Amino acid sequence: MPPPTTSLDMAAFQASSYDPPFSQHYSFLFSASAEAEHSFSSHESRVIAECELPLIDLKDLQCGNEEERKDCVAEIANASSEWGFFQVVNHGISTELLKEIRREQKRFFHRPFEKKVGSKLLNESYRWGNPTATSLDQFSWSEAFHVPLSKLAEEGGCYEDEFRSLRELMQKVAGSMSELARILAGVLAKNLGCHEDFFAKSCSENTCFLRLNRYPPCPFSPETFGLMPHTDSDFLTILHQDHVGGLQLMKDSKWVSIKPNPEALIVNIGDLFQAFLCPLFIKLSDVAWSNDVYKSVEHKVMTNSKVERYSIAYFLCPSSDSIISSCKEPSRYKKFTFKEFRRQVQEDVKTTGYKVGLSRFLL
Repeated sequence: MPPPTTSLDMAAFQASSYDPPFSQHYSFLFSASAEAEHSFSSHESRVIAECELPLIDLKDLQCGNEEERKDCVAEIANASSEWGFFQVVNHGISTELLKEIRREQKRFFHRPFEKKVGSKLLNESYRWGNPTATSLDQFSWSEAFHVPLSKLAEEGGCYEDEFRSLRELMQKVAGSMSELARILAGVLAKNLGCHEDFFAKSCSENTCFLRLNRYPPCPFSPETFGLMPHTDSDFLTILHQDHVGGLQLMKDSKWVSIKPNPEALIVNIGDLFQAFLCPLFIKLSDVAWSNDVYKSVEHKVMTNSKVERYSIAYFLCPSSDSIISSCKEPSRYKKFTFKEFRRQVQEDVKTTGYKVGLSRFLL
């Protein structure tokens, strides 16, 4: 994957219309001197195919008979084991609500840089790129608001009146996605004989997040990351994306491109769920599916040179002192708290530029 550090790319960077603070902060990554020092990671960039994620209709989970519900649970469990990702329809979240927040999201992201970075409306949660990047393979060509749900209910903010509707829509979306995440997490936990109420007890408005993402058109190399390869450091993530595409995930040791379906929500397993449900041997009597572990799968977003891409993600996270351990023995991982996990991730990213993740906690 050639780095976007040619003179043509540098000229495009300097001539681009992106905000001066961004250019000033990241220009060194695109300089000629950075090219000599730059080496890409070992991630295989070649995409073998575009595919559709397993599509699961949730109506049977709520309204079906016992046999239909078991089949739906089996589909969810199979997809979580084989792919670590799946998409859902009839999920209970209003299509009109998602359209409304997308309109407000676009309006907000197209505000001047100074207003976004200084806005107290979203808890000063704005970020552009990756502040810890020291090379282009650690860089993400995207901007986002990563907002604690607890902050959405707070009044105040220097642009409160202008963006009141966005905050109200975010509250509604977060509430709906929170309910869906708890249902799905409970199903997956119960399916392996664990307590499904664990998530209700440890995950609350004070611990979960909503993230608004924008991936601007990228004037550089098409191999530039919109979001660098990673796994999610939570239990479950629920994602609503537009029609543009760009999401890729690791399947059978190769990158596959995910065909976008704006009518569905994408659900993926996070690191904590893989550690929480990591028995080596599982006996299932009432649901037939693979005995594999639910997988937290590496994924990334690639840029588009012509059009911008938007998405909204909900992260189901526990409190900092929640202990993560397997509900079955023997476990592959030692016990750890969410705080310990996040601290280790931050240290690794600061030191190496990359997240190491669960392998740090193997027994």
